[in-house]
Amino acid sequence: MTSSDAELRLLTEAREWAAQDPDPATAAALLELVRLVEDGDPAARQELEDSFRGTLQFGTAGLRAALGPGPNRMNRVVVRRAAAGLAAFLVDAVAKAADGTRPRAVVGYDARHNSDVFAAETAAIFTAAGIETFMLPSALPTPLLAYAVRALKCDGGVMVTASHNPPQDNGYKVYLGRHAVGAEGDGAQIVAPYDAEIAARISAVGPLESITLAADGWTVLHGSIAADYQRATAALAMPGRFPARDLRIVLTPLHGVGGGTALEVLKAAGFTDVTVVAEQADPDPDFPTVSFPNPEEPGALDLALEAAARLDADLVIANDPDADRAAVAAKDPDTGAWRMLRGDEVGSLLGAHMVARLADGHPDAGAPQVFANSIVSSRLLSRIAAAAGLGHEETLTGFKWISRVPGLAYGYEEALGYCVAPDQVKDKDGISAAVLIAELAATAKAAGKTVFDTLDELYLQHGLHASDQLSIRVADLGLLDAMMNRLRVSPPESFGQSAVEVFTDLAEGSAQLPPTEGLLYITRNLTRVIIRPSGTEPKLKCYLEVILQVGSAAELPAARQAARASLDEVLHDVSEALGL
Repeated sequence: MTSSDAELRLLTEAREWAAQDPDPATAAALLELVRLVEDGDPAARQELEDSFRGTLQFGTAGLRAALGPGPNRMNRVVVRRAAAGLAAFLVDAVAKAADGTRPRAVVGYDARHNSDVFAAETAAIFTAAGIETFMLPSALPTPLLAYAVRALKCDGGVMVTASHNPPQDNGYKVYLGRHAVGAEGDGAQIVAPYDAEIAARISAVGPLESITLAADGWTVLHGSIAADYQRATAALAMPGRFPARDLRIVLTPLHGVGGGTALEVLKAAGFTDVTVVAEQADPDPDFPTVSFPNPEEPGALDLALEAAARLDADLVIANDPDADRAAVAAKDPDTGAWRMLRGDEVGSLLGAHMVARLADGHPDAGAPQVFANSIVSSRLLSRIAAAAGLGHEETLTGFKWISRVPGLAYGYEEALGYCVAPDQVKDKDGISAAVLIAELAATAKAAGKTVFDTLDELYLQHGLHASDQLSIRVADLGLLDAMMNRLRVSPPESFGQSAVEVFTDLAEGSAQLPPTEGLLYITRNLTRVIIRPSGTEPKLKCYLEVILQVGSAAELPAARQAARASLDEVLHDVSEALGL
């Protein structure tokens, strides 16, 4: 096919898409792109080609992409087809598991552009398919949707959100209930093989005009569902065992939907000295005060840290825009400067606090209890669990795996995700995590300590665990394969002057873990390196951890310096192995 033939075919496909697009805004944008391409605009051609470069694929993360026209973007056509395919899956799954039972589903949405539209059309399609459908009453956090799936005994749940992605993106996150996946996945995000089964149903959907949307018939939930979640989350606090509440908190939702919910929950749990960052308090789909609405990104917490310094606060808590993650910052007593804690640091602090809660009267104390974290998270949690006589499991990255661990009492992953109440929300929840973070910080303060002192106590008991990351963003996804192949063909023999003793190609799978693209190295001195492509972004991600035994508190400053030097050496060796 000549380039002129390819362009003619592309323009024809675009015009056909615009003709059947139910959204006049995306239809008009598409026709404008066509006009610009015909006028010879190279940028417009590139945008049009990318918009029609295949169909947006439904996977274990559901859907997530930039908003815009075309099959490779998030828009009403793509969402209608996804909703119709998911509806067909739910109807069949419930018929097999509980014949005669009407399927139930709940739909939620955040405050991003078009989230409410995508949610309303999903509810209309589910209702037309015979599914008893509920819709959250307003733009609310993702954990509240996950809570509603279980609380309402639903067979499916959809959250329209792109979490912490840039403003131009949106997404479609899917949860399944007991009838669809059995008890182990009840209320959790989808995993294989359900993703492939749903994708097949989406592919089998006929022409767009064949998808029926009900005019009404779904139930917009009363605000009581949010109140129920708030009440249950606030009740996680244990004032009888951990009574301290003297804590000045600065809270930011980063222009997302979690601010009001988090504030109410913290206050109900007894933490009343909470200041919300005014410039970021209200939902805003353009995220005007941050370059990237992800609390991990440099600069995202600047306004919160300024407020904390001005107010002489004890703690900063930041939720990402859909509030399923939580970031924590505090004043480091060694430097006097505010700094954000790494996800592994918060994960370990929460793990130790969960041990104390389980030992001192938590309602579930005495039942089998298992802690879990992803393979790229710190090994410190496993040592905390072992010392407490609790079970521990490592899983693949993602709460769709962590939440399925049998007997789970607590799970986390280094990317600021924490599950402290798996019976309530079978997913990461930045609001329930905030309650327990506040509880442990207030307890430390009452004892004349900081969260950093508590971390040091863990290091003295279990070894100083220091971690770092290297992320390599690529323009061409083929480069990720090339870098992984380079490592397989020429495997590194050492990292940080310590010989590699264990090498695991995670793609081969094991009795403990399903196959996943990634490479794991452990050296003689227990330095660990994991290299894997990101599942959601065009990045190669490298996770590093070193462990140093420390004899006394006096040795900690030198140990921290030594750990930093070791991590720098390992970073250099990883870069060299990747040919950077």
